[in-house]
Amino acid sequence: MLFKIIIIFLLAMVLVGMIGKLVFPSAIDRMKNKALGRGPVCRTCGRYVIGKSCDCGKKG
Repeated sequence: MLFKIIIIFLLAMVLVGMIGKLVFPSAIDRMKNKALGRGPVCRTCGRYVIGKSCDCGKKG
């Protein structure tokens, strides 16, 4: 009995995930890009760029 409940719960979660992908496809792409992206990095010193320029004084 417990095994059936677990299987039904997992199938329901798969169904919710598939419906979410169909309804909000752009949200999934944004989350993937955000998770994989590293952020802007200065080409000269390699530090993260906050704003328009880096602390090293050169434009990142």
